[in-house]
Amino acid sequence: MATQPVQVTQSSAFARSYKKLHNRQKQDVNSAVQVIVADPLVGEGKRGDLAGVYVYKFKIQAQLMLLAYEFDPATRHLLLLGTHENFYRELKR
Repeated sequence: MATQPVQVTQSSAFARSYKKLHNRQKQDVNSAVQVIVADPLVGEGKRGDLAGVYVYKFKIQAQLMLLAYEFDPATRHLLLLGTHENFYRELKR
């Protein structure tokens, strides 16, 4: 039984953050996205205002980065990428 490939979509906020990164940093983000595609429950599920949103934490060099996403079986929608500072305030917008 062949599984459908997972479709990855991104918000404009995620695209803006991603565009500012250097190539080496983009590779780290791409690796994190691959982890999320393989196992969407790897991130921490949020509650309250952000119910249904998951946040995956990973490092770029020594900097902790957070990647917010939503998912269903066929898609992974990347919402926001950034450091912890102001991350959740931005995410609520």
